[in-house]
Parts: sequence; C-alpha cells; structure tokens
Amino acid sequence: MKRRHIVQLAAATLVGPALTARAQAFPAKPIKLIIAFPAGGPTDITMRSLADNASKILGQPVIVENKPGAGGTLPAQALQSAPADGYTVAQIPLGVFRLPYTTKINWDPVKDITYVLNVTGYAFGLVVPADSQLKTWTHFVAWAKANPGKLTYGSTGTMTSPHLTMELIAQKLNLELLHVPYKGSADLMQSILGGNIMAAADSTGFAPQVEAGKLRVLNTWGAERLAKFPDAPTLKELGLDLVQNSPFGIGAPKGTPPAVVKRLHDAFKQAMEQESYITALKRYDMVPMYMSSAQYQKFAQETFVKEKALVEKLGLAKPQ
Repeated sequence: MKRRHIVQLAAATLVGPALTARAQAFPAKPIKLIIAFPAGGPTDITMRSLADNASKILGQPVIVENKPGAGGTLPAQALQSAPADGYTVAQIPLGVFRLPYTTKINWDPVKDITYVLNVTGYAFGLVVPADSQLKTWTHFVAWAKANPGKLTYGSTGTMTSPHLTMELIAQKLNLELLHVPYKGSADLMQSILGGNIMAAADSTGFAPQVEAGKLRVLNTWGAERLAKFPDAPTLKELGLDLVQNSPFGIGAPKGTPPAVVKRLHDAFKQAMEQESYITALKRYDMVPMYMSSAQYQKFAQETFVKEKALVEKLGLAKPQ
C-alpha cells in the first residue's frame, strides 16, 4: 500500500508540472471562435476586431466561424462536443440561458460551459421604413390595436432578446403582433428594406440604414437615449419599465484547464481594451462591458433564473 501511495504521489508530481507546461505553451495552434450570427452584422464585425487583437496577443490566429440560427444558441451547443483544451471557444448570447426552458437539451448552460469573460452588450431599438405610415411609437401602437395580428415585425431569431422584449412589450400593452424570425441583422435589414415586414427589432446594426435616410428609429431600449439617435425615446420614457442591453461574452468547454482559461481571459481582456475594438463597438453604440471569469459565471447563474421567469411570463416555456 505504501509503495502504491508513493507511485501515485510521484505520478501526481509529474502530472502537475506537465499541465502547467502545457498551459504555458498554449496556444500552439490556431483558436476557433464560434459566433452566433452571420457575417456582416454587428456581432460579426465587432467580434472579428476582438479576434484580430487577441491573435496578436496570443501569437496564434483566432479564426472566427459563423454559426447562425436557433436563436443564437448553436455556438454554445458546439462547445458540448468540443475538446476541453481551449482551442474552441464561443460567443454566449443571452438566449443560451433560455434554451432549457423552451427546448429539450441534455446539457446545462450554467454547469456545462466554462465562462471566460464578458466583452460587451447590444444596444437595441425598433425601426420602420422611412416612408412608413407608422411615424412614431404612438402610431405603431394605435395601428397594432386597430389591426390585431397584422403588424409584422422581424427579429434576429425566435427566443432572442429582441423577440422576447417585443413580446413582453406586446403583453404589457395588450397588442397582438406577428413575429418573423431571421438568422441575423444582415438578413433582417434586407427584408425590411425590401418591404417584406413593417418593423424590425434589432441591435443597432440598423444605424447605417437610418443614417442613409432609409429607416426611422421609433425607440431604443437602453437606460438612456443613444447619442447617435437623440430624438428616439427609450422604452422607459414611453411608459414601459424595460431596459434591455443583453450582455454577451466568451465561453469554453466544461473542464478546460484553469491555466488555459486564464490565458484566454487575459488575452481577450487586453484585446477588448484596444482602441480598434472600442471603435468597432462605437459604430453600433456598444461599449466594452467587462466581467471576469468569476463574475461572468455568477452572471450566468443569476441570468438562468431570471430568464426562466421571463419565458414563463410570456407563456413560451415548453411543457415539462
């Protein structure tokens, strides 16, 4: 027994330094960063800037892979089958924390993801075509009440924050709206500009179209008005006690070694502090929104509970 104990101790002594050396050597090859929305949208553009900065810090390419659909939850799902070695990381949008309440899955968003850090959050709003008869939010509400189920609005997907926020607004105001889901901002903008839908709820990827005079902002969803759209009231100003900024960050597979998580955390934190990333965010009225690994893990636990209440309130929870 004593000899076996000595052998075990010797093995542990060898394994410890080996793991440390492996973490110090990380990364020895490119890292894949999976994001939840298509190329060309605000998430893609800002995360590519972040990945480019992180590549220089880590000394290896950080390659962005777009995996849109399923309300932004596919990257988190991909982590469930990825090796826990730090070479596959993913964007974690808020919709991930709603998934178990609406879809049958065999993994837990809180326990089965290693939370690396939070990087930013979206600025949201509601837009209509510039020539729309819905000139203001008052017009929007009046038309919706006069035409139940006929006012079409698009979002970046079923169960995303724009979709659920609009449904919550509709519930509060007793409106019946017709939701049309898209895979991302680029598709959504193409559809509203093509006259396929009457309104679009989205992050401020719509800014270039507003500035070009093609769309008009009816409201924004932050705590304060956005500097870029000073004439657009917030939901709170319109009498709706709602603020939505939907923080998101980066996660790794469950069981990723702590030293590797720290290396990723430190590199991406440094990357998000660089001027190129801050400038990319400003384009969409976004700002750096840092949470450490521990803070992000706590946020995941708390959000998981809050999102259950929201999904149940909207009557969208799956039958148990």
